[in-house]
Amino acid sequence: MAMQNIGASNRGDAFYRYKMPKMVTKIEGRGNGIKTNIVNNVDIAKALGRPASYTIKYFGCELGAQSKFDDKTGTSLVNGAHNTTKLAALLENFIKKYVQCYGCGNPETEIIITKTQMINLKCAACGFISEVDMREKLTTFILKNPPEQKKGAKDKKAMRRAEKERLKEGEVADEEQKKLKKEPKKKTTTTTTNSKDASSKTLKKKKGNHASDEDRSPPRSYGDENENVDDDEEDNDIQWQTDTSRAAAEQRMKEQLSAVTAEMVMLSTEAEDEKKNGKISNPPRENLVEEIKEHLEKGLPVYQLKPFLSFLPAPPQDIMDAMLVALFDGVGKGFAKEVKKKKNYLMAASTGEEEKSQIRLLSALESFFCRKANQEAVKEVALVLKAMYDEDVVDEECIMEWYEKGSTGTDKGSTIWKNVKPFVEWLENAESESEDE
Repeated sequence: MAMQNIGASNRGDAFYRYKMPKMVTKIEGRGNGIKTNIVNNVDIAKALGRPASYTIKYFGCELGAQSKFDDKTGTSLVNGAHNTTKLAALLENFIKKYVQCYGCGNPETEIIITKTQMINLKCAACGFISEVDMREKLTTFILKNPPEQKKGAKDKKAMRRAEKERLKEGEVADEEQKKLKKEPKKKTTTTTTNSKDASSKTLKKKKGNHASDEDRSPPRSYGDENENVDDDEEDNDIQWQTDTSRAAAEQRMKEQLSAVTAEMVMLSTEAEDEKKNGKISNPPRENLVEEIKEHLEKGLPVYQLKPFLSFLPAPPQDIMDAMLVALFDGVGKGFAKEVKKKKNYLMAASTGEEEKSQIRLLSALESFFCRKANQEAVKEVALVLKAMYDEDVVDEECIMEWYEKGSTGTDKGSTIWKNVKPFVEWLENAESESEDE
């Protein structure tokens, strides 16, 4: 079967790895019953990663003719006589609109239907989210016949919940096992102690007061040996722990480090404590923010943002903090609207290790709100999270994990968590309703 590159722009690239079969058509019937059979439509659709019914429906919509696809046989028919060149040109338009990423042009995309019934293409290569024009005729057909999703967010959530429950059950079983091991040891210890006392009393009665010092000492019996073994076993069960209090940490630092080095370490730990408590004393490094701003001002494609961020010489959380400042510096009211406008940047920055990246993004959002200059935006934190959730920037599970950690932490009385709480309750109610269904 003859193959060709996917996308007209890649036609001359001999090393392009995304390929599809060349279209083969056949005219069938006569008169009013004449039809065009696209013989290898199923193979083409498989190479594009789309249902075969989408391509044949698109031909029908564009040609203004009836189209039919048989799921069992794979027969793809369009009413009327249409030559291969014309249908191949329509297929190229289909690829541009419903297959290729609007950012990088890669055909490795997945159709995502949002909660607001919008069709997006999520690129596996660059993470860019392409918004399909909903005025197209095919969009109605796609909404009614959504593609089979891969293991998506719902399946992942179910698997994670099952895994958490399994781990909890395992911990409970381990604790019960430890209790069962300790109980018989205590009984054997008391039994051997009683036998030891009884034997010593008997020996004293027999020998009386004339007994030597050697006689007065209790004889070494098998009970004593067993007792020593039990003591050793009990020692093995002991879990030694390190004192992690701040005073103990300071003492260990003073013992192990010089005075100057210990002072430097204590300053860094104090800065970390302030960050955890929501009292961020230092904003993100200015040079990082300036570098990211310069990159954004160049107007480069969104898919180049992630590689650029990965080469910056700073920890991932600092980079995410700086990116949020670069994107939304000075924004107060209308923060949620700005998030929707720049969602592609947020999505591109949080690709890769999705859960970790999303938690970093939420932590950066928290840091952004904690600054005095952004107090007006704090009121819109629930709207911001709702916008990010609706646009599939962050998953429900990551939001819940971030909220649970922050609302029970040292800064649990912060206004951020009070404003986030209604949205979290809405998520929980929506989840319980879906489970009931």
